[in-house]
Amino acid sequence: MEKGQQQSGDQLVRGLKARHMTMIAIGGSIGTGLFLASGGAIHSAGPGGALVAYGAIGLMVYFLMTSLGEMAAYLPVPGSFSTYAGRFVDPALGYTLGWNYWFNWAITIAAEIAAANLIVKYWLPNSSTLLWSIIFLGVMAGINYLSVRAYGESEYWFSFLKVATVILFILVGLLMIVGIMGGHQGGIRWMDEGETAFPGGFLAIFGVFMAAGFTFQGTELIGIAAGESEDPARSVPKAIKQIFWRILIFYILALFIVGAIISHKDPLLLQSGVENIAVSPFTIVFERAGFAFAASLMNAIILTSVLSAGTSGMYASTRMLWVLAKEGKAPIWLKTLNKRGIPIAALLVTTAVGMIAFLASLFGEGAVYTWLLNASGMSGFLAWIGIAMSHYRFRRAFAAQGRSLDELPYRALWFPFGPIFAFLICLIVMVGQGYAQFLGGDIDWRGVIATYIGLPLFLLIYLGYKWKYRTTLVPLRECRLDKVD
Repeated sequence: MEKGQQQSGDQLVRGLKARHMTMIAIGGSIGTGLFLASGGAIHSAGPGGALVAYGAIGLMVYFLMTSLGEMAAYLPVPGSFSTYAGRFVDPALGYTLGWNYWFNWAITIAAEIAAANLIVKYWLPNSSTLLWSIIFLGVMAGINYLSVRAYGESEYWFSFLKVATVILFILVGLLMIVGIMGGHQGGIRWMDEGETAFPGGFLAIFGVFMAAGFTFQGTELIGIAAGESEDPARSVPKAIKQIFWRILIFYILALFIVGAIISHKDPLLLQSGVENIAVSPFTIVFERAGFAFAASLMNAIILTSVLSAGTSGMYASTRMLWVLAKEGKAPIWLKTLNKRGIPIAALLVTTAVGMIAFLASLFGEGAVYTWLLNASGMSGFLAWIGIAMSHYRFRRAFAAQGRSLDELPYRALWFPFGPIFAFLICLIVMVGQGYAQFLGGDIDWRGVIATYIGLPLFLLIYLGYKWKYRTTLVPLRECRLDKVD
């Protein structure tokens, strides 16, 4: 085995290098949310409203990831926030977060396969959906089956392509704004007569604020990857420090450029989606700059983003299921590792669930699949709330047990503001998610149930475990701060 890939029987292989960790952090949330959904955000809330909404959520994610980074650098375990919640808050919360996160990503794999099929139809409209589904699922599972190094390497290059595209977009956009390139006459559109930066008012900004939260989901993968990093005490802090610049440059600057070049009134922005790559705001800007191949280029980039998200989802859910089995919270046979340190049983189960969920989308007009997606809709925010709670309790336990903060390889700024701020913002996003159902005349109760179904399911699992095992809040002096997994 290569250096850094030592394995001790029932442990995962620490095969992720610092460059892998950095790219996982940088590329974690760059995907269809930026390439496609950003157009609808600007159309709804205007360029200024979209910047405010994404900026607020970006700030929250930054504090959340510094909280996770502090714990992951000190205690790098594959279970990440599931393990932290079980140690520092309540074993029932750790159990529920683990199963909730596994379910969320297993269903997301199916969603990514469905999205990849739509993208391929752009080039091959008459090709077999089932055939492409098998190919895409095989690629995702195959990368995860090879080794953790294979996952890290694939994510490195997937992320590199995404980052290069965004950088090229920003450069082209800036040249257009100053009037050097393309048919754009220069200047900023929302400063023109008849334009405005905030056309929809507060409710429009609030709506984008809700949607922006989903865009950034996946950044917490860095915490799970820390469990297989060669040197987490160094690589995790380095990767976390990239998050602020990623949010600032890739999201805020990219949104500014779209709003500066394309009017928020442009009907094309509203049509942006996976079903219509040709009207991605990135495609529109590239085409106006004179790139005839813009649609095909963005189609290829978005396809790699979808495959990247699916591969990362399979990695995260497989590790979480393995940890649940290792901690006695899932069937013991799921903790089986092959000789390369891959949780093979957990990988096979996760792949099967992803495929079954995808097949459910092909029958009965996708009703079962839609409800599965609705049930997992809140999962990312519940995981983020778990991270904020765990970090707050982790620091309090550190102080209660007389430990020095100098022991921490990385220290989150502005504690306790960071976790409290992240907790409150996540709570607002979760509660406000279905606000549109209550506007107007009659309340859309079916829409309300679809939006919030994930919360009662989470509480049911949490309370069921709590009742069965009589768990309580872990006293601060009894929180496990040792580094033994």
